[in-house]
Amino acid sequence: MKHLFFLGLSILLFTGWTNAQEDGAGTGTVEEVTVDADLGASREGSRTDAEAVLREEEAISPDGLSVAQLREIRERANNYTFQTEVNRMMKLIINSLYRNKEIFLRELISNASDALDKIRLLSLTEREALHAGQELSIRIKADPERRLLHIIDTGIGMTRNDLINNLGTIAKSGTAEFLSKMQDVEKSGAQEMNDMIGQFGVGFYSAFLVAERVTVVSKHADDKQHVWESDANSFSVAEDPRGDTLGRGTHITLHLKEEAADYLQPDTIRALVKRYSQFINFPIYLWASHTQTVEEPVEKDDADGDADEDAQVEDAADEKPETKKTEKTVWEWELMNDNKPIWTRKPADVNDDEYTQFYKSLTKDSSPPLARAHFVAEGEVTFRALLFVPRVQPADSFNRYGTKTDHIKLYVRRVFITDEFNDLMPNYLSFIQGIVDSDDLPLNVSRETLQQHKLIKIIKKKLVRKVLDMLKKISDDEYDHFWKEYSTNIKLGVMEDPSNRSRLAKLLRFHSSRSDKMTFLADYVARMKPGQNHIYYIAGSSRAEVEKSPFAERLVRAGYEVLYLTEAVDEYCLSSLPEYDGKKFQNIAKEIFDLDESEQQKEQLEAYKKQFEPLTRWLGDKLGAWITRASVSRRLARSPAALVATAFGWTGNMERLALSNAHQKADDAQRKHHLSQKKMLEINPRHPVVRELLRRVQDEPDAADTLMAARTLYRTAALRSGYMLQEGQAVEFAEAVEGMLQRSLGLPPDAQPDEEELDAPDADAEHDAEHEVPAEDHDEL
Repeated sequence: MKHLFFLGLSILLFTGWTNAQEDGAGTGTVEEVTVDADLGASREGSRTDAEAVLREEEAISPDGLSVAQLREIRERANNYTFQTEVNRMMKLIINSLYRNKEIFLRELISNASDALDKIRLLSLTEREALHAGQELSIRIKADPERRLLHIIDTGIGMTRNDLINNLGTIAKSGTAEFLSKMQDVEKSGAQEMNDMIGQFGVGFYSAFLVAERVTVVSKHADDKQHVWESDANSFSVAEDPRGDTLGRGTHITLHLKEEAADYLQPDTIRALVKRYSQFINFPIYLWASHTQTVEEPVEKDDADGDADEDAQVEDAADEKPETKKTEKTVWEWELMNDNKPIWTRKPADVNDDEYTQFYKSLTKDSSPPLARAHFVAEGEVTFRALLFVPRVQPADSFNRYGTKTDHIKLYVRRVFITDEFNDLMPNYLSFIQGIVDSDDLPLNVSRETLQQHKLIKIIKKKLVRKVLDMLKKISDDEYDHFWKEYSTNIKLGVMEDPSNRSRLAKLLRFHSSRSDKMTFLADYVARMKPGQNHIYYIAGSSRAEVEKSPFAERLVRAGYEVLYLTEAVDEYCLSSLPEYDGKKFQNIAKEIFDLDESEQQKEQLEAYKKQFEPLTRWLGDKLGAWITRASVSRRLARSPAALVATAFGWTGNMERLALSNAHQKADDAQRKHHLSQKKMLEINPRHPVVRELLRRVQDEPDAADTLMAARTLYRTAALRSGYMLQEGQAVEFAEAVEGMLQRSLGLPPDAQPDEEELDAPDADAEHDAEHEVPAEDHDEL
């Protein structure tokens, strides 16, 4: 194994040595390498060669070692074998730990950012910490020809022991030790230390997801520059014979697997940095090329001879040199993370335009947000959040209700973790978009699954309350638009989120008998009559339907306000909400009905009950197959009767909604079960039809017309109350109405349609039909 390892290293180093000998650049530093003047002159004849020289001035190669230096590394290298449990963990990391191999770049950039944070913090107390260079940056360079990817930082670097202990041991984090040593740093520095992300411990080993071998060259102020290399089975550490070429920092070289070659493409690298690391505090540069148009002088032909030479000299001052435009490829360091994490700033320091631009870049929405919330939550878990309400909800939102969304992006110290984490926001608030950035959220080694769900629950709880506060603060003008887009979400929240029902109830709005505009529950309560203890409501398919509902007649006439529920989810919503501000909700289409009445009204009701007892008892007997009982109503004013749901039964609106779903999924048996639920029949003792029916029941209770009138009264009450008639009842009801129509027109009740007179068939036609030749026989003839 040792010989194979050194054979691979020899090939790698010898290739680098050859290139270094050709180009005259073997320092491998981040700064530009000065090209020897003679070497530049020897390549002056070719533009392609000149550009190659320019590229090599910025090239970064850790392999620029001579044969002697290679021999020295072989002699001085110490080889190590990973411990057995480390080998197992390495296989787990490479084969199954990370779902997406692309996160290797996120991990390495995170480690580089951590190293830069360390040196920056040290510089607060040690002035000489940055003596090797003031620049704090991360640079990435791809070499597709040799399948090498370089990640270089000017951070604190690692000593020999750091390389052995931190890179040679799984989950032993240099950051964790660093934090323990920096406890005595001043308060401002201690707060900044919390921004470090290296304490996850094993992110570095995600490099082996895409690399067959990894080389690390690192220089720490307290030690010489060393080279660490591993093929995931063993590793070696040796002093770098080139000496101090980095000055300070770490240079990681990934020898990519053949199938990972796509990660060497500039567009792929840009996309990964934008997705995972665009908000890292330090600049991230990519060595990339672009084409630009330049003007170059045109060389004139000397064909005119010496005779014209003097004239040309005289006119040179007056003539402008001729030029031509050419395309030139330029290589330079491209800054990839120019977006600033505005959520890390104080809200007072961010203006509206910055919020709007950030929202648009985050969501790709062309419209500004409807509302926003920017806050820092502290306590058992600390996090920053910047949340937005889009002005328009996607049309397919409810088709995807409860599925994973990418609207909330979870960051840990400005490093993107995931946007497929449903537990950060409940389903009914899935339209909220934004960013959550936690300072102390514990993750497992892969960063794909959280270690402690308790902290996520705390974050979710705080997020929901902040969102509801944000929605509550939306201005009245904007709230009309919000309610149009998101009313169903809020009502679903009342049904699904018991812990926040009281907060969600403050956002609810419904139509009302008191106003043409929608009203909040708080406004309803403020307008309640003295002594009123209930919030009355009625549900239907439209405002026109509920305004004519028999259940609201007497209440509205008496000056009580009734909420009109016209959306499909409304009745379910208020059924889940027991009360608001100490006032209980009452569905006026149900049997249990409490109306605040005077003593005189109560006495009158008792008198009506006694007077109409023969009728209510007779109706209960004759219509017992359809109703639970008949009763004198307290809520009817104009209508003769109404069909009332039992306390736990379905109202007409609820039954219609249930049946519309049952038609899609259930069979006829279930449909009939829904329709067969019995209701209570309430009669209006002041209506002339009811009074006449009472007289007939008392005089001739067994008359066929009396029974027909009672059945017709029940069916009209069912339709008026929003219920559907059973199939047989519908036909009987139509026949009864048609019979009454005939009587109203003065026709006898047994009048029947005239019999249709059919003409006798013509004899000649019959004869022709008998002798008609079939069509197929015509062809034969």
